[in-house]
Amino acid sequence: MSSPILLIGIGNEYRCDDSIGLLVIRALKERELPDTVLVESSGDGAELIEMFSSVSIAILIDAVSSSGNPGAIYQFDAHTQPIPAQLSFQSTHAFGVGEAIELARVLDQLPPILIVYAIEGENFSPGIGLSAKVEQAVQRVVEQGSREVQNAVKQT
Repeated sequence: MSSPILLIGIGNEYRCDDSIGLLVIRALKERELPDTVLVESSGDGAELIEMFSSVSIAILIDAVSSSGNPGAIYQFDAHTQPIPAQLSFQSTHAFGVGEAIELARVLDQLPPILIVYAIEGENFSPGIGLSAKVEQAVQRVVEQGSREVQNAVKQT
């Protein structure tokens, strides 16, 4: 068997829309996807780089704040393009998602395929629960992520 597909959900479940990545991973766990490892993460950059080193395909899901429309979904192949500077990943770490991806690129430690789903959040205040537009986006990313895994499994 080839290396599993790694899905990483980033977030803080006690900062409203910042829990996006965690909730996507929890929904995908219910689908019992083949050849996958699903991880919930706080977004520590060093931890992410370490996870990248063990797989050939990684999918990362996180909240962003770029003054865009709440619930907007941005998708990038981080292996072939840099993360747009205007996307601000929500993190309590000084070395978070965006920095980890770019450092891994410089160190040639990105997996061959690294897909990033960034969902525009609306409310990052303390508390639990998603805003309505963001909740709809989470469901769309669950569906897209599930299709990405199914397609990747077929190709291996």
